[in-house]
Amino acid sequence: MAEQPLSLWHDQVRARSARPSLPGDASADVAIVGAGFTGLWAALHLARADPTLRIIVLEREVAGFGASGRNGGWCSALFPASWRRMARDAPREAVVAMQRALEQSVEDVGTTAASHGIDCHFVRGGSMSLLRNRAQLAAATKEVAEARAWGFGVETLALLSAEETSARVRATRSRGALSTAACAAVQPAMLVHGLAEAVERRGVVLHEHTEVTDVQPRQVVTRSGRVTADVVLVATEGYTAQLPGRRRDIAPVYSLLLATEPLPAEVWDSIGLVNRATFSDHRHLTVYGQRTWDDRIAFGGRGAPYHFGSRVDPSYERVARVHDALHASLLDLFPVLSDARITHRWGGNLGVPRDWYPSVGFDRPSGMAWAGGYVGDGVAASYLAGRTIADLVLGADTERTRLPWVRRRTARWEPEPLRWLGVNGVTALMARADRTEERTGRPSRTAAAFWRRLGQ
Repeated sequence: MAEQPLSLWHDQVRARSARPSLPGDASADVAIVGAGFTGLWAALHLARADPTLRIIVLEREVAGFGASGRNGGWCSALFPASWRRMARDAPREAVVAMQRALEQSVEDVGTTAASHGIDCHFVRGGSMSLLRNRAQLAAATKEVAEARAWGFGVETLALLSAEETSARVRATRSRGALSTAACAAVQPAMLVHGLAEAVERRGVVLHEHTEVTDVQPRQVVTRSGRVTADVVLVATEGYTAQLPGRRRDIAPVYSLLLATEPLPAEVWDSIGLVNRATFSDHRHLTVYGQRTWDDRIAFGGRGAPYHFGSRVDPSYERVARVHDALHASLLDLFPVLSDARITHRWGGNLGVPRDWYPSVGFDRPSGMAWAGGYVGDGVAASYLAGRTIADLVLGADTERTRLPWVRRRTARWEPEPLRWLGVNGVTALMARADRTEERTGRPSRTAAAFWRRLGQ
């Protein structure tokens, strides 16, 4: 049997020879652990700002192996921590600046990719979260009112009527949609592979198939040698728990996806998505999709279990019952796809911090830098994180270095079995809340209590 590709996106990327692994001990000004979006954006911004820096990126597999090459292809201003949550320990103007910086980052990803000749099929068509029952409509109405109270207009969040929604996408039982302009569809593997080549052209050294066994102040230990550096950036996201002493830092939670075959014009006439707007619906247990550059639908969602001890394994990326449930959700949205063949099924882990609040920072005395915890919303946020890391390392005082997520530390996850019970319990709770809201049309009080407890 032929080996399955890591994702649809990887299957569409031209094959290339692996970059050499670290041959032995080395030294650098900056050592970056992880060749995903965060590590590569940081390398690019550092190399652009100071071409004299010696930068080494270390990757256990190949560039884009993790979430950066397997996600749903949303480059969005979504952020897992709410404005209300950020405002608990940051002034109002800093929260507004964070939202604006994320929105600008969506645009910057596209322009930066184009400037480096990276054809990642970036199309800024916005995003729509479909409202398919009374509870979802009520929740969306509150969210728009909150956005206006923060001073954000329709470009950040707008409530579309059923008629306005059907003019863009035609899904069953749609009562309207929440819409944002700050989102683009992208082919993520093409973007991350293009970034890897772009940083190499600027003199960054990228070693693949180099397993990092420990990260210490000013030193990265691998199976083939040690890299000493003034700055060490940990950019391992959902794989962070595999580093010594970091098992409780970020929980790796799996999200699974599937893709249809390319669909004919008459099917797209029934669905819409003419401008490749990304789409979801407003359920608690997230689903997400996009119309790909070659006219497929790529569709994914949560629901896969968290594995005891923060384990990560390739077998967790393809779970038949979860993929079958995703397919059923896709057909529920678009019954016209009932005869469409599913060509790809895949998955990957994403990094979830204890408080669902990403962070970025640099501790100059130890030389340790970090960024991540995006809870699946990292394509644009990682760009902002990379620019921020570059500012911090180079000692620049900018608007980015004053954003609320900078230098904050997240509480660690509970030890097992509490972590396993908590993460999987939340998944079950969200699924039950969706069923309750669909049946009653009223917002779930259980889900609302959970988000309040989390501080969101």
